[in-house]
Amino acid sequence: MEKLLLELSGADHPRLCFIPTAGADSDYGIVRFYEVFARYARLAHLPLFRRQGDVREFLLEQDAIWVGGGNTLNMLAVWRLHGVDAALRDAWERGIVLGGVSAGSICWFESGVTDSYGPELKPITGCLGWLKGSNCPHYDGEAQRRPVYTRLVASGELPPGHACDDGAALLYRGTELAEVVASRPDARAYRVEAGRETQLEPSRLVRGF
Repeated sequence: MEKLLLELSGADHPRLCFIPTAGADSDYGIVRFYEVFARYARLAHLPLFRRQGDVREFLLEQDAIWVGGGNTLNMLAVWRLHGVDAALRDAWERGIVLGGVSAGSICWFESGVTDSYGPELKPITGCLGWLKGSNCPHYDGEAQRRPVYTRLVASGELPPGHACDDGAALLYRGTELAEVVASRPDARAYRVEAGRETQLEPSRLVRGF
């Protein structure tokens, strides 16, 4: 999906920033990011556990921003302490393309399902809230995701929202869902409401690097 992110930026050799906060700025994740994408973009990453420079200025220099997976709860707390949430909002309003996986998917919505509190999946609220409703990644990748998410929506603990299989993604233009894309042919997204799940077919396959 990172390839699509670069294409959506519209730049010939885009500036791509990786935010690894959810993974506690893991050295492995950062090195892997540079190994995979060095040929395709001008790369940078935003460290917050070893912060350097002005966050807002740095993020507004990018063409696209990718948020990695990990602990959503901790990521949002650290972001707010460093002003990343406000800087990302400014980036979004300027047309910088934003995306992510797992924690980097949940964060843009009002709420979602997370293992940030421990091994048991629980609802998380108070996310950035730019996109209405809730979000659930790993819908087919983890056995408890579907039953827990549908139960939480049915009970009203989470508002209706969207879930994605691993390999599927939701593409928003502004605050409106424009299409579903996938990197494998059997991946799907779903609209989940109380007592109802509607499968959303991908409009196209997006191959990786």
